[in-house]
Amino acid sequence: MESTFLIADSGSTKTDWVVTKSGSRLATFQSAGINPFYQSAEEIIPVIEKQVLPQIQVVIDKIFFYGAGCADEKSSRPVYDALQNCIPSATEIQVASDMLGAARGLCGHSAGLACILGTGANNAFYDGENIVRQIGSLGFWLGDEGSGSYLGKTLVVSYLQNELPADLHEKFAKKYPEIDRLYILDHAYKKPYPNRFFATFSGFISEHTDHSYIRDVLEEAFSLFTQKYILKHKNADQYPVHFTGSIAFYYQDILKSVLASKGLQTGRILKTPLDGLVQYYL
Repeated sequence: MESTFLIADSGSTKTDWVVTKSGSRLATFQSAGINPFYQSAEEIIPVIEKQVLPQIQVVIDKIFFYGAGCADEKSSRPVYDALQNCIPSATEIQVASDMLGAARGLCGHSAGLACILGTGANNAFYDGENIVRQIGSLGFWLGDEGSGSYLGKTLVVSYLQNELPADLHEKFAKKYPEIDRLYILDHAYKKPYPNRFFATFSGFISEHTDHSYIRDVLEEAFSLFTQKYILKHKNADQYPVHFTGSIAFYYQDILKSVLASKGLQTGRILKTPLDGLVQYYL
């Protein structure tokens, strides 16, 4: 009898889920992001109970969860425990990093460089089955160059320090009248999920990609990601460089231009690696 799989690709902002059997999708849906770096099993369980279980109309046999903050068995434990608690029918539960999920979804069973540019940023060299080398991002405060949170943080800092062109400054102030120094400091240092908060400002960037200043911000961020991560992989120019994540997907014209300027081959650019993961498990 064919097994029914539940596959998840989770970032800090949202989780994409698919229920599949024999390669056919039975359900596709989203829930809030799940990240054990920020959440305990007790905090993850309500997300699964309220946002995931109501979407599942079949018995799940196996679960493959790829998520941010799931670097190893210890860090992944809250997710594993929550899934086991909520979906006891699953005889197999695998929890691994979102980077491995991205690599398998993007590269399938071929070698290549796999990158994530969403709320956060990451990268790895993949040999067709597993990650061989990874230049780890240092997270929101110390890294994540090129990500939505990085772009949002860059924009907000430029606004507060009066570095935006006058026309953009006026539009930003009109769109976000609540923004001032104390408001930002409160969200940055006292409120939960500062990465998600700053990533929301990438929406302003998407509205003004025709502005030369915004294009410069995007080009600089993608160049920084390329220099700090991609080019540090040996023989990076000999492999396709694949991307997943909303930032890579929506700004792919600028991203492709930056990669070409560095002598790199652009591979697949997908909003989510779910389709690739379904094919991988076939």
